Amino acid sequence: MMDRDKGMELLREYVRSESLIRHMLCVEASMGYYARKLDEDEELWRMVGLLHDFDYERWPDMPDHTREGAKVLRERGVDEVIVGAILSHAEWNLDDYPRDTPLRKTLFAVDELSGFIYAVALMRPTRIEGMNAKSVRKKMKQKSFAAAVSREDIIHGAELIGVELNDHIGVCIEALAEIKEELELVAPDGSDVPGQG
Repeated sequence: MMDRDKGMELLREYVRSESLIRHMLCVEASMGYYARKLDEDEELWRMVGLLHDFDYERWPDMPDHTREGAKVLRERGVDEVIVGAILSHAEWNLDDYPRDTPLRKTLFAVDELSGFIYAVALMRPTRIEGMNAKSVRKKMKQKSFAAAVSREDIIHGAELIGVELNDHIGVCIEALAEIKEELELVAPDGSDVPGQG
């Protein structure tokens, strides 16, 4: 299986946007957290999260996004389980790659939510420290905030994996908090301020 160093090399080869790379790091963290929680293969789950959008900059339009990337991954000998999971996160591939495994369901469930949590954290004085589900749910109701993020996908994702939405948000917050330095989500003064919404 492709190791993380090779995965990061692939990202750097195909992605120039630091914000897109941060998104993939967020999804990687959430996938890893769920893998540990569900006693799944953490390395494999994290790789799916890390690479799920690596082709987006070159092929942003459907159905090229994911399908062109799948060709690249297959040429490089990436495990078909990873390729299939990445294909399954795009609606246009569901006939051939349904969300029918915990891996595929979880990728869909954490994709939009991880990016949304990151956006919410950027707006908070304490960044991700002390963030809770309530503050994320509040921002979800604000249609103008991160307007491109599908609230329906976030809600459906939690249902798909059978986790109550607040709990799902909490898991993804904890996952991103584990890599807060890498994501630059540490409070500017470095303090940890619990209980801030």
